[in-house]
Amino acid sequence: MTAETTALNAPSLRRRLLRGLVVLHLLAMAATAGYSYLAFGRLVHHFLDEQMQRVALSQAAHPMASALVPLSIDDVQRHGAVVVQLWSPDGTRLIASSLPALASPLRPDSGFGEARTGNDESVAWRVYTAPAEDLALPRVQVLQSEAYRQGRVLQRALLEGLPILLLLPVAFWILWAIVSGASRSLRAVARDVARQDERSPAGVSPARVPEEIAPLVEAFNSLLARTRGVMQTQRRFVQEAAHELRTPMAAIGLQIDNLRGHVPAGEATERFAQLEAGVLRAQHLIEQLLRMSRQDDAQADGVTEPVNIAVLLRDSVSQLMPLADQRRIDVGFDGRASLVLVASTSALRSLFDNLIDNALRYTPEGGTVDVRLHRVPGGGVVVDVVDSGPGIPPDCIERVFDRFYRVTGTAAGGSGLGLAIAQAAARRHGLRIELRNRCDEAAPDAATGLIARVHMPA
Repeated sequence: MTAETTALNAPSLRRRLLRGLVVLHLLAMAATAGYSYLAFGRLVHHFLDEQMQRVALSQAAHPMASALVPLSIDDVQRHGAVVVQLWSPDGTRLIASSLPALASPLRPDSGFGEARTGNDESVAWRVYTAPAEDLALPRVQVLQSEAYRQGRVLQRALLEGLPILLLLPVAFWILWAIVSGASRSLRAVARDVARQDERSPAGVSPARVPEEIAPLVEAFNSLLARTRGVMQTQRRFVQEAAHELRTPMAAIGLQIDNLRGHVPAGEATERFAQLEAGVLRAQHLIEQLLRMSRQDDAQADGVTEPVNIAVLLRDSVSQLMPLADQRRIDVGFDGRASLVLVASTSALRSLFDNLIDNALRYTPEGGTVDVRLHRVPGGGVVVDVVDSGPGIPPDCIERVFDRFYRVTGTAAGGSGLGLAIAQAAARRHGLRIELRNRCDEAAPDAATGLIARVHMPA
C-alpha cells in the first residue's frame, strides 16, 4: 500500500470511537460540574446565610463584647469563620470585633448584602446586619468571606464530576475490549472475503457478520455472483468458439494437403508454405484456447486427486513424441525423484504439456529436449524442461508469461498462450515456474538454450 493510499484512508474506527468517548465523558463531566455548581451554590449560600443570621440574632440578644472570640485571617479565609462586629446604637463607632483588622463599616440597612474591602476593594464579603429592635443596645453585623463560599461550592461541584473522571479509564478499557472484539470479527470477515474469487462456489456467509456490515457483505456476494456469471459466460464463449473453429480449420488443413501436389515451383511454393504455416498456427491457437477453457472448468469444479508426477511426465513426453519425431528432436526423460501431489490432473497435465510443447517448438531441428524430475540442494523437488533452443532475451523473461505475448523475431508458430496457461496452472497449485537461459562456458553471454524449472511444494 502506498503512502498516498494510506493518506486517503478513513481514520481508524477504534480511534474515532475512543476520541468520541473522551469528548462525551468530558462534556458529561463539565455538564455535571456546571449543574452541581449552580444547584449546590444555592444550597450552600442558603445554608451559610442561615448560620450568619442565627449568629447575628443570638449576638444581638446578648450583646457582650467580652464574649467575642478573636479570629485570625486563616480562620476566616480557609475555615469560613464568621466575623462578628458590635457597633454603637447610632452606628458610628465600632465597639468590638472578632477580627479588628477587618475594616468594614456598618451597613445602614438591615438584612443581607455585599461588602468589599482592601486597597482595590478586591476582597468580597457576605454581610448580614441585624435589625435595630432596641435603640439602647449595640448594633450587630456578621461577615463571612465570599471566597470561602465560592470555594466550597466549586469543591462540591468538582467532587460531583470526579466519579465520571475516575470512570473514564474503565470506560476506555471496556470500549477498547468491545472494539477489539468487533475488529477481530471484521478481520475474520476480511479473511473470508480474501479467500473468495470468481471460482468460489458460494460467497461470504452473513451468519457471523455484524449487522452493520451485513449489507456490505451481501453487496460483495452479489458482485461475486455477477463476476462468476461473467467469467462462466466468457469460458463458455471461448470453448464454444474454439469448438466451432476446429472443424473449418481442419477442413482447410485437408484442402491445403490436397493442394500441395498442385502448387507450381517458385514463388507460389513460397506463398503456399506461408499459408500452411498460418493455418498450422491457427490450429495450434484453437487447441490452446480449448486447453485453457478446460483448465478453467477443471479449476472451477475443484476436483483433485493424488497425482504421480513421474507418471504424468512420462505421459506428457509420450504424447508429444510425434512432434519431436517430426522435427527430429532427441527427447529424454530422467525421473530420479518420486513425488505425489494432491491436485487437478488436467491442470498439472496442461502445465507440463505446455512447457514441453514450448521447448519442442522453439528448439531447432536436430536439437535436444530433456525432462528431469530430481532433487536440488536443500531437499526440494523440481521439474526441469531443458532445451537447446535460442533462449529468451533477459528483458523479455517476465513478459513471456503474458497472454498472446511472443518474443520478437521468433520463427516458431506459437500462439503466445502456452506459458500463460502453464503459469496459471502453477499458481493455482502453489507451484512456481522459473525461466533462465543456458549459457556455454566458452561464451557466457550467448544463450544456448532455456531451462524451465517448476519448483514443487515440499
